[in-house]
Amino acid sequence: MIKFSLNCHGKLLDLSTPIVMAIINLTPDSFYDGGSNSDEKSLLINAEKALVAGAKILDIGGQSTRPGAETISSSEEWERVNKAINSLRKEFPNALLSIDTFYSTVAEKAVDLGVGIVNDISGGSIDRTMFETIGRLKVPYILMHMKGTPTTMQKEAEYVNVVREIWNFFDEKIAELKSYGIEQLILDPGFGFGKKTVHNFSLLKNLNAFSHFNSPILVGLSRKAMITTSLKIKSDEALNGTSVLNTLAILNGASILRVHDVLEAQQVITLVEEYKISRL
Repeated sequence: MIKFSLNCHGKLLDLSTPIVMAIINLTPDSFYDGGSNSDEKSLLINAEKALVAGAKILDIGGQSTRPGAETISSSEEWERVNKAINSLRKEFPNALLSIDTFYSTVAEKAVDLGVGIVNDISGGSIDRTMFETIGRLKVPYILMHMKGTPTTMQKEAEYVNVVREIWNFFDEKIAELKSYGIEQLILDPGFGFGKKTVHNFSLLKNLNAFSHFNSPILVGLSRKAMITTSLKIKSDEALNGTSVLNTLAILNGASILRVHDVLEAQQVITLVEEYKISRL
């Protein structure tokens, strides 16, 4: 795996070995953990648990992106995340925070409060001023592939060659981002976002194809439908399946695991790293 490091608003993120990004949802209706951070006490307890377990990034989101979710306005989203960002910055000043948003206004306000990474599931397609904003903010940008919006994406999950189409998407978007002076990129193929189970497994198997772009690769496989559908289980039974797929992702070139369950993901990384260095 290529060794990466990123400057996240003054905090250095070392990706010489894979890391864990913890999901901090501030939504009442996310597919797995909606409402789990509904008050400040719960938020801080869950954040501390994630950091102690080894999370290097706390990814804060105020917009539900489950399939079929209705989009909320930028003002409503900011109302959900504003207080949380302030609380996390006060309680854990050394923690690296990421904002999960496709609104440039939310991204800019969050970075002004000390957030170090912008995670945009829309790849700049929902808010056309996002790239210009990131160019000014000079923070790492997570470029994710999604067809349509969370409301429509599963209706648009059609591909001739999913790996080639997403490779082309990255190629075009990276050129556009660089025209805005954006060099610090993280690539996310968008598992489950406008993809059927067969597409998701094809992407996982061919994840190394995206190493061509010399940027860290992030995967979000945690408790997703590709696991629950394949195993005919519910999301609260999908931890073991998540660990299996995270293992394959690391072996195929992933640098960041975005997860609900930090301890188990960190264990995956530790074991895979031991496996890689074994010479006997």
